[in-house]
Amino acid sequence: MKITIFVTTLICCAMIVATSQAEEIGSVDTEFKWLGPDHKIVVEAFDDPKIEGITCYLSRSKKGGLKGMVGLAEETSDASLACRQVGPIRVVSEPKEGERVFSESRSLIFKSLQVVRFFDKKRQTYVYLAYSDRVIEGSPQNSISTVPIQYWPGR
Repeated sequence: MKITIFVTTLICCAMIVATSQAEEIGSVDTEFKWLGPDHKIVVEAFDDPKIEGITCYLSRSKKGGLKGMVGLAEETSDASLACRQVGPIRVVSEPKEGERVFSESRSLIFKSLQVVRFFDKKRQTYVYLAYSDRVIEGSPQNSISTVPIQYWPGR
C-alpha cells in the first residue's frame, strides 16, 4: 500500500515537472510505431523570462510508442538550441549568472533538459547553454547559442 502511494506521488510530481513554458512550433515524425504515437523531433520556442526581446528555439527528440504515450519513456540527451533577438532588449528583472531559463523533464523523475543563461560583459552578448542532467550523472552532450545585444530600430 505504501509503495503504491509512493509511486503514484512520484508519477504526479513528474507530470507537474514535465510542464514547461515552451510553445510547440512544429514536429516531424522520425519512426513509425504500431502502438502509440510515432517517435518525433519537436521544435519549441520560449522567451527568456528576464530578458525581454530574446526568444530561444529548442529542438529535441520525443519518444512515442506505449511508453512515450504514458510518459514512462526516457528521452535522449540530444537537443539543439538557437536563441535570437526578436525585439528591443529590455532587462525585466536582474538576471543571475548561470540562471536556468528553461527546464523540462526527460524521464519519469531522474533526467531533465536545462537551458541556462550567461552574460559575456566584454562582448555584450547573452550566451545560452542547453544540456541534460541526471540525479547521478549527466551527459556531455550540449548545445550553445549567443545573442549579441544590438540596436533595435524604433527603440
